[in-house]
Amino acid sequence: MKFSNGLKWSDVTPRADWLNRRQLIASAAALLATPALAKIEAAKSIYSTDEEPNTFDQITSYNNFYEFGYDKADPARYSSRFTVDPWSIQIDGLVDKPGTYDLSDILKGVALEERIYRFRCVEAWSMIVPWIGFELKTLLDRVGVQSSAKYVAFETIVRPEEMPGQEAGLLNWPYREGLRLDEAMNPLTILATGLYGEPMPKQNGAPIRLVVPWKYGFKSIKSIVRISLVADQPKTTWQMQNAREYGFYSNVNPKVDHPRWSQASERRVGAGIFAGRQDTLMFNGYADQVAALYAGQDLAKDY
Repeated sequence: MKFSNGLKWSDVTPRADWLNRRQLIASAAALLATPALAKIEAAKSIYSTDEEPNTFDQITSYNNFYEFGYDKADPARYSSRFTVDPWSIQIDGLVDKPGTYDLSDILKGVALEERIYRFRCVEAWSMIVPWIGFELKTLLDRVGVQSSAKYVAFETIVRPEEMPGQEAGLLNWPYREGLRLDEAMNPLTILATGLYGEPMPKQNGAPIRLVVPWKYGFKSIKSIVRISLVADQPKTTWQMQNAREYGFYSNVNPKVDHPRWSQASERRVGAGIFAGRQDTLMFNGYADQVAALYAGQDLAKDY
């Protein structure tokens, strides 16, 4: 298949070898996932934590995805009508090769990895998730980022007939997020297309979502349909909704409380009622990889 500008992925970069077939668990919840991608082959990653992942059921039944509703169970409950195949992503702005890219073409040239990441919600709960994906940098390099680009802006799909939460008035759709360019190019930042070796479930952001493990979870936008390279800091949904409580950077920082609760500790989903809370780590435990990005910044001010 071709891009809207006539290019194929093979014209942009050589095909990477597929690595290490993995046979991982199947689940009934996988019926909600993207049918076109089938089983996913993925290599292990040096960036994975050795912590025990949450179960597939926990990861797919406890979500914030307000496009489907505001209760944690709503995404799993109401996402069955959501159509994720075919899927395309518009890439525009300050890039050399703008166009509307078919997701199946994007994935043809990508070697996927399993990234077992810590996931920390701004609501002070956490999980360990075995994502399947590839570095965002891979995609940005292919389309050619121009020197004047300083930020990357993202948008999710607007389809209220399939996403009942969009019919409510809480947020101004589409959901928008953004990263500074150096954050986007960091090797920890991935576009995820699956988890636990299965295609991405609809309630978790099918068919493709952002994962930025050192930031609060709302920064990891789901069901992406547009990526824009821009010169100025983009407006983001929660920052527009309530800038006092949700900043552009939103790095996990146990020393900076949310205005309505402490961020010093977190509840691990599935840990049991007697496990207690655990201390939250600076940058969610990824300080060695990302602290240098913020040298000289006031992290309390730049929440």
